[in-house]
Amino acid sequence: MSRIAEAFKNGKAFIPFLTCGDPDLETTAAIIRACAENGASLIELGIPFSDPTAEGPVIQEANIRALSAGTTTDRIFDMVREVRKDVTVPMVFMTYANVVYSYGPERFCSACRDIGIDGMILPDVPFEEKEEFDTVCRKYGLDFISMIAPTSEDRIAMIAREASGFLYIVSSLGVTGVRSSITTDLGSMVALVRKNTDIPCAIGFGISTADQAAKMAAIADGVIVGSAIVRVIAAHGKDAPACVGEYVREVRPR
Repeated sequence: MSRIAEAFKNGKAFIPFLTCGDPDLETTAAIIRACAENGASLIELGIPFSDPTAEGPVIQEANIRALSAGTTTDRIFDMVREVRKDVTVPMVFMTYANVVYSYGPERFCSACRDIGIDGMILPDVPFEEKEEFDTVCRKYGLDFISMIAPTSEDRIAMIAREASGFLYIVSSLGVTGVRSSITTDLGSMVALVRKNTDIPCAIGFGISTADQAAKMAAIADGVIVGSAIVRVIAAHGKDAPACVGEYVREVRPR
C-alpha cells in the first residue's frame, strides 16, 4: 500500500497545507513536525512561485515572504530530506507547472523520489494536459494528484477514472481562502467520483473551522486546510509551530 493510501486508512484524513520558507525553512521544518505530531494524515507542501494563480491573498503573501527569504526549490528539497529522517506521514508538493519546467520534470521527480515525497499537485495543469507530468511522476513512483472543481461537471467521471493517490475536490469557485460558508453541492460531486473510482477524495478551499471540517469530512474521505493555517503562520512567525500544532489538533475531524 502506498503511503498516500495509508493516510486515508484510519478514519477521515486531515491534510494541512503550508508554504515552504514562510517565514523561513527552519520554521517550516518545525511546523511539519508539529502537524505530524498532532494528527495530520498527509501534509501538502507549497513550493513558492511568483505568480500563484490558484491562490488568494493569504497564500500569495506567504509566497512573497518565502521568496523574499531566499527560498529555492533546492533548499526545500534539502529541508524535506532532513525532515524525512523522523517524519513518516506522507507529503506531497503543491506548486505550479513553471516551477517543475524550470527545474526539469525528470530531475524534479527523481529528486522527489529520493527525498521521500509521495506526490505532486499542479493546479494550473488542466486534466487534458496532465499526461507529460503524469508519465514522469509514474516513472519515479509519485502520484500526480488531480483536482476536480465545481465547473468540472461532465469531466468528473473521466478525471476520477484516471486518478492517482487521492482526488482533490475544490469546494468553491475562485481562489483559495477562508470562507464563511460553502454552498457547492459537494455530495453529488463525491457520489459521481465514487461511481468511477475507489481512490479517496479530500475537499479543500475555504475550510477553516472544526465545524466546517467535520461537515466536509462527513461527505468526503478527508479535508484540506490551507489559508487558515498560513494565517496562523503569518501571525506568529518563528513561534508558529506550537500554534499550528494546536490548530491541527483542534480542527482535524475525529
